[in-house]
Amino acid sequence: MIINEQFNYTELKRTDSPSGRLYLCPDGSKVPSVTTILDKTKTEEKKQALANWKARVGEQAAQQIVTEAAGRGTSMHKQIERWIVGESTVPGSNMVHQQAYKMAQKVINELIEPNVNEIWGSEVGLHYPGLYAGTTDCTGVWQGNEAILDFKQTNKPKKREWIEDYFLQLCAYAAAHNENYGTKIKTGVILMCSKDLDIQHWVLENEEFDKYTAMWWDRVEQYYKER
Repeated sequence: MIINEQFNYTELKRTDSPSGRLYLCPDGSKVPSVTTILDKTKTEEKKQALANWKARVGEQAAQQIVTEAAGRGTSMHKQIERWIVGESTVPGSNMVHQQAYKMAQKVINELIEPNVNEIWGSEVGLHYPGLYAGTTDCTGVWQGNEAILDFKQTNKPKKREWIEDYFLQLCAYAAAHNENYGTKIKTGVILMCSKDLDIQHWVLENEEFDKYTAMWWDRVEQYYKER
């Protein structure tokens, strides 16, 4: 695996607003984040499913689950980011950080090292002028193909049909990267580890990549129509 910093990535500042997260683009404009667009255009079915889950487990338990998952995910991302940039990684002092360390090592050893030929950047801010922005976990080359890579944690293994929004994120970041850096990325990869150290990965490419790219642009159009 080779670190190849061939693109001059620009750091994007972000801020939270009542309408969701906004990014400040190099031209001075403020645009919504990819996750904000996805959240605001969520189907009623998905909203109801979330409400049903909260009712089933209880508001307090639901919040605790979400908070713990977010903490694990943040820590796992930081561990992988440190490894990419050549910094030392250590388990940490509490149980969440120790768990996240083990998860990160699984992703690195079993998914990144065998499959990623080249890394261009980690925690890369990307924007599509005037429309949206976001931060992808990694850009580079997956099994010989230019790709967007996102690292995900999960409480339990996922089915492919449950992670459509993750695929839309990949397509959003790819479109922004292609627009700003002249690439032709048409591969996206989700690399996932559960808290019990089950790893999964999904590769989005070819006709499926085109399908989800079209779905992403539909969501962008919906977001701006409903503002």
